[in-house]
Amino acid sequence: MKKQTWAKVFQNEVRNLGKELGINGLTVLNMRDKVQIKVRNESGQTTVIIPFEWSEKKWGDAYTRVRIIATLMQQGHGLLAAANMAQGKAPKKGQDWQDILEKFKKNKTGFGNAISETTWDKDYKACYMAVDVMAAKNPPSDPITLMEVCLKDWKPATRTRQIRARALSQFLTFAVGRCNLSDTWLPPARLKDLIGVVKKGEEPTKIAGDPFDNDQQILDLLASLPTDDQDKKVSKAATQWFNALCLMAELGLRPIEVGKMISKYDPELKRDRWFCTHSKKGGNGSTDPRFVKPLPLIDRDGNLVNWNLFDRFKAGLLPLPENIDGDAFRSYLIRKKHYVELKAAMKREGKNLVNYSFRHYYSLRSHQANIPVGEVCLSMGHSYESHVRAYPYAKASSVDSAFDEGIERLLARVKAKKLLEEKA
Repeated sequence: MKKQTWAKVFQNEVRNLGKELGINGLTVLNMRDKVQIKVRNESGQTTVIIPFEWSEKKWGDAYTRVRIIATLMQQGHGLLAAANMAQGKAPKKGQDWQDILEKFKKNKTGFGNAISETTWDKDYKACYMAVDVMAAKNPPSDPITLMEVCLKDWKPATRTRQIRARALSQFLTFAVGRCNLSDTWLPPARLKDLIGVVKKGEEPTKIAGDPFDNDQQILDLLASLPTDDQDKKVSKAATQWFNALCLMAELGLRPIEVGKMISKYDPELKRDRWFCTHSKKGGNGSTDPRFVKPLPLIDRDGNLVNWNLFDRFKAGLLPLPENIDGDAFRSYLIRKKHYVELKAAMKREGKNLVNYSFRHYYSLRSHQANIPVGEVCLSMGHSYESHVRAYPYAKASSVDSAFDEGIERLLARVKAKKLLEEKA
């Protein structure tokens, strides 16, 4: 009779706890002299055995554990995950997390809307950091703490921190969904708190970048590079980057695309053309390999600038840097006085000079020349689907003629401006 009395009190306390926390069907039972927690609701029945004896001596401790588990369930965790979390269970150090990361990388780079190895290396560094953190002594026991440790070295509210936070979120979601990690390791649905906000009194870091103001800014920047320096190493690097920046300016390329240009025969136009082999895939859509149409700059005298890039490229006379991406771009130009001064001058005007400024300016000039948006998108490999849908499919011949006509309009625009200046 005494045994039934304490057991009845235990079960009633648990039922009342369920009602208090809004967990319907929460009960405890004797399962082979161990405490079994059961939750029954419209979705079915779930049970878990916790490491406490079904006895008068232990029921108070068992109730404390049940209350902890129920509180975790109220926060959104399932019964099994809450039980594991209450017991302090987590993946083993080191190897388990390393295995999960390897599977995650294979999934991201090999399936679905797969990303490139370059994107993986650039945007998913925080996942390697997470593995190292979990392999260390006294690792975090929850996802938010783990993410905070991996993100703290990046300034709040920056694009880099946002990218790292999203990568960690994807990693942990994959670990739970595909590698049977307890759902207590699911990342928070809201990442804003982890990404952070700009502190009061600070200006937000502008990431997207702005186009150049005019052609001459680019030409002056190029002219400032030490291509004729007496130090051959310096002049060689300057010449290589001069060529790379010319390609970015004239073709509107992403930095990474500079090293992925080839000459390819266009059967529709019946001649060789610039062709970009880069394929960009990601959450915002994909960019397929494409023909690219040059949009030459115009100098201060109103003449088209002819660097003869395509013919030099085909002849093997257009040396380029071995490594061309956003980081390499910044590493080279950030030490150049003219670039630093130009960046500072643009900043004073509320503008941000970045590696994509060449590409942005190509796009701006295309629209100033009244080249249809659909044609611009095709040449640039843009994924602006909302713009492309507004235009009929553009053939290569229409892209080519649209740009040729646009160049003529730009020339006329510059010459008209020059004429007005002379009359003034």
